[in-house]
Order: sequence, then structure tokens, then C-alpha cells
Amino acid sequence: MLIGYVSDERYVAVPEVLLEFEGEAGSFEARSRATGAVYADLPSGKYRVTLYKPGYGFKTVPLEIPTKAPYQFRLLTDGLLGYMWPKWVQSGQSSEFRVHAVEAYKLSLWRYGWQKELVRPIGWYDEHGPRATMQITPDGDYTQTGIQWNAQGYTSPTHKQYITAPERSGLYYLHAKTESGVFFPFPWIVAPAKPSADVAVLASNINWNAYNNFGGRSNYILAEKFPPRPTVNARMDLKRYTDPRHLLFTSKEYASLSFDRPEPINFIAEEEQITDPIEGRSNCHVAPAEWRLLGWLEREGYGYDFYAETQFHSGVLNLDDYRVLIISTHPEYWSADMYYKLKSWVFERGGKLMYLGGNGLNCEVVFTDEYTMVVRNGDKGGGFSHLQKLGLESRFHLFHESEAKLLGVTCSETGIMTGAPYRVVDGSHDFFQGTGLKTGDIFGEKCLHMRCPGGASGHETDKMTVSSPKNAQLLAKGLNPDEGGAEIVYHRTESGGEVFSVGSINYPSSLPVDESISAITKNVLDRFLD
Repeated sequence: MLIGYVSDERYVAVPEVLLEFEGEAGSFEARSRATGAVYADLPSGKYRVTLYKPGYGFKTVPLEIPTKAPYQFRLLTDGLLGYMWPKWVQSGQSSEFRVHAVEAYKLSLWRYGWQKELVRPIGWYDEHGPRATMQITPDGDYTQTGIQWNAQGYTSPTHKQYITAPERSGLYYLHAKTESGVFFPFPWIVAPAKPSADVAVLASNINWNAYNNFGGRSNYILAEKFPPRPTVNARMDLKRYTDPRHLLFTSKEYASLSFDRPEPINFIAEEEQITDPIEGRSNCHVAPAEWRLLGWLEREGYGYDFYAETQFHSGVLNLDDYRVLIISTHPEYWSADMYYKLKSWVFERGGKLMYLGGNGLNCEVVFTDEYTMVVRNGDKGGGFSHLQKLGLESRFHLFHESEAKLLGVTCSETGIMTGAPYRVVDGSHDFFQGTGLKTGDIFGEKCLHMRCPGGASGHETDKMTVSSPKNAQLLAKGLNPDEGGAEIVYHRTESGGEVFSVGSINYPSSLPVDESISAITKNVLDRFLD
């Protein structure tokens, strides 16, 4: 009979796993098949199941036969991974470092500004027991429940692994490096204990979680829920690749996504510096790209307080404590509460918003608790073209209003996955003062974004729509194909609030290296702080 399936941390089938079932009826052996399936004729009862396969962490789990459904055994590949928990704190608060390693490793704390700055070494970590720094993953779908590392075997108070957040707000990384030289860094968002600057910057950590497929699910891979059996071949098994209509989102309900998971997508190489190209598919739209903005702010002498988006949602960040809010890179997923709090601040209380990214505020998330979210993708397909046929501008528009009412722009399919410079549309605007640029000039040719190279307008691009404020001004437009260039837009509210939107994921990756992009952004920030 079918007992269950064995899969790894990406919900990919693991064949040739040796399983031993020990119970009152004796000991029984089985091996997983090519699909990860485990078949065995077992008498009913309670069993202790031990799983073994070289290259993976061994584990033992209790299991009662018969099961109500095929059981999902999960194994973790040998290697080096880690994350802080919680991933976001305020200065003076503590987080636990949770590291998976199969050899001794050294840990150090760094702050990422214009330079990577060593804050302090944390120490070497190993254990007396064999492979005792190897983590154990829960079985089943832990993308919903969290991976809960350090939950087993850390009973001694001396084994608790906590670090107190530094006084200075910012983007921090923990560097883990093993004896054999394997390196893995993981981010830590440290907000101030109390406001200390005029500018607040949000990390797009809700977006990081939506794209994080560790555990086998993200909002793009098996978004609805796990199928009964794990993946064998992604191109043959996953709806993302097999549906000729490319309708990613067709369900009315989507399983939750926990923040309690490592984030390999936020990897930054040990030797990488802020002016180096951002290599890799995912790195260009998450923390490595956001670091370029933070470093640029420090290079130009601007103080800022750094917050997680989740801290804005929970109320830790009070916008009235700041004059300017900067959101950047790819802030795609927001709660409705966040959106309307920001809109009220801008339209009613004169807040200044700099939107230095693309495809932002495009879809609503709902928090079921502080560390778990559900994405409201809707059942209309989710693609830009699918929604536009229904007269909708985004997934956020499905349930609320178009984000263009606040940002002045919203993302569309044209120009997607390309990169290009911008062309000035209105060179008379104050934001071009002192840059040497005039109407028709091209700027933003230099960009560190290597997934969609070619310029500051790219990856995913936003444009003005019928929902944009009537007084919104088009200042520049990207030269991407099919008139798909990002549109730089400015508008002012009756309360004195102001919004500057660049409409491009690529934009922050140009800040450290493109003089015109830097000068324009500096003009805007100086104006907003004046």
C-alpha cells in the first residue's frame, strides 16, 4: 500500500531513500521510488520511521498506519543555510540565528551601507554530537506553518543563539562560513527604537516572502497548495509551465505563506561590493538591489531609518514621525491597511512619497498572524492582460482600487523583462535642474541589474492610466520595446503631499553608477526635505 512520498526542501521527489518502520509488529524496510513514493505492506499500528539517504539529513518521525492521506516525508539537503528569527526587530531587541550546517561554521554580523561594515564577530559553532548543527525540517507543508528550526535539541539555555540588534538602524547581514569555505549570508532588518531621521525607508520584505520558494511553495510555485505528490520534472508537472493560457491565479483561495523560512533569494556574494553588477535571476529585485538604494543614501549624506514593510503593517512605523517615505525596487505585495494608511498620509496630511521601484502595491496580502500571510490573487488569471480585459489594472484593483490613484502609475505587460534608458519628456521640471538634461535627452544607461540589462527602466515597468491623478505630470519615459518604458511621474495633493514615481524595478540598481539617475533622485529628495 502507498504510505506516502519523500521530498526535499523544494518539494522535489527524492528516490532511493531507505526507510525503516519499527513497531509492535516488528521492523519493516522500504525504499522510495522514482516519484518519491513509499510503498509497504504494514500492519496497522504506531511506528517509528527512520529515513536515510546520503547527502540529506537523517531523521526519525512517529507515524500511525493507516494514514488518512499519503504522508509527506520531508528531507533537508546537506549544505549551509540560515535566517534570523524574527527577521525584523527594533534596536535593542533580540533575534535568534537559525543555521543549518553539516560542519563547523563561523558567524559574523555586518551592516550593509555604502560599504559592508563588520559590526562584530559572533563566533564559531559546532557540537559534540555528529552533525549536530544540522537542522530538522517538519514533515508536510511547512511553507504554511514555518520551518521552526532550533525547535528540537536546543533544550539547554547555553544553546540559545540570540543576538541583540545594534543601536543604528539599517540592513544587516549575518555571514556564515564553514571550515571548508562554504558561504551563506542572510539579512536582518533593524528598525530604530525611536525615530532618528526625517526619511523612512521600507524593506520590501513582504515581496521577499511572496517570491521565496523555500519549502516548495511561493506565490509563483504551487501558490494554491501542494498537490498530493511532489514534483519530478518542473516543466512537466507545474501549472506555471504546463498551462498554455499561462493563468497563474485561478483559485478563490490560496494557502498561507510563513515568513519562518530561509531566504536564499537574498544571497549576496562575500566579495560583492555595492557597485558590482547584481548577478542571478532573483537577486536583482529583492534585498541585494535594495542595498544599492541604502548605500546611495549614505554616500550622498542622507540619514534614514530602515523598517520592514511588516513593521509598517503592525504599527511600529508611524508615518507622521517622518517627512519622507521611500519604497523601492519591487514592493508588489501590501496589505490594504498599509495602502490606505499611506494614501491618507499623502493626501490628507502632506506626506512625501518616493516610489523608486516597479510593479508596486499591485496585490493585497492578508495577515493571519504576525508571521503568516495569505495572498489575495483572485481567480481571474492574475496576468496584466487578463485583468485589463476585465477593466482592472491590478490584483489590488480586484478588491480595492487601482494603486495608480496613489502612485500615479501601475504595472503593465509591455516592456516586461527588458532594460533600457529613459528619455526626458519635460526637461523644464525642477527635478532636472542642474543635471544638464533637457527634453529629448536620454539618461539612465548605466545599471547593475543583470537579469534585464540595458538601463534604469526595466524588468517590470509601470505607466500612467485612467486612474492616475488628473494633475499627474509625465517627466520621462523608458525606451523599452512596444512603448513599454517605465514612466517617471510626479503629482501633488491638495494637502501639500507629493509623490514621485519611477515605475521601474531596475531604477535603484542604477543609483550607485549612473550620474543622471543619482542627480535626479537627489533633486527630488532635497525638494521633499526642504
